[in-house]
Parts: sequence; structure tokens; C-alpha cells
Amino acid sequence: MNVKILNRKENELKIEIENEGHTFCNVVQKALLKDKKVDLAGYSIPHPLTANPVIYLRTKNKSKPETVLRKAVAKVQKDTKSFRAAFDNALKVYKDQATL
Repeated sequence: MNVKILNRKENELKIEIENEGHTFCNVVQKALLKDKKVDLAGYSIPHPLTANPVIYLRTKNKSKPETVLRKAVAKVQKDTKSFRAAFDNALKVYKDQATL
């Protein structure tokens, strides 16, 4: 995954991510919007034939947007691990019930 910083200001960050799509960007956007330090978060895919979405983030007060983005991505990773553990457990329960 390649990330390119398109614009960086005191409380704004605009990045481009190569070869990603709506799935990844939507999850990151939702995590960003849950943070009270975020004023605005969104993404766009400028051209449907090139999977290079642009994520835009504006923070409140003097919160650094790169710090807020790192925190959101860490939250997504944690949620993914939690889901994986819950899914693995559900599979185990299902298999145990199937063998009865």
C-alpha cells in the first residue's frame, strides 16, 4: 500500500492511497468520525477506473490530523482483531455442535 500526502496544514490532511477502494476508506472514515477531535472526514475516488482514493481530514482546535488518523487506524486494527477472535470462536462452536 502506497500513501501519498497531497496536502498538509495545521489541522487538515489530504492523502491518496494507491489500489484501495470503498471498503477500506469507509471503515477508516467511520473510525475518524467517531473521534471528537474530528471536524470533518471524508473520502472520494476521483476516477472509477483508478483505485486511488483520496481521504480528507480536518480536526478541531489544534489536534494534529496525522495523530488522529493514526489513532483511527489503530482502532480499526483492534476492531478487526476482535471480530476475527469472535468469528473464530463462532466457527469452533459451530463445528462442536455439528459433531454432536
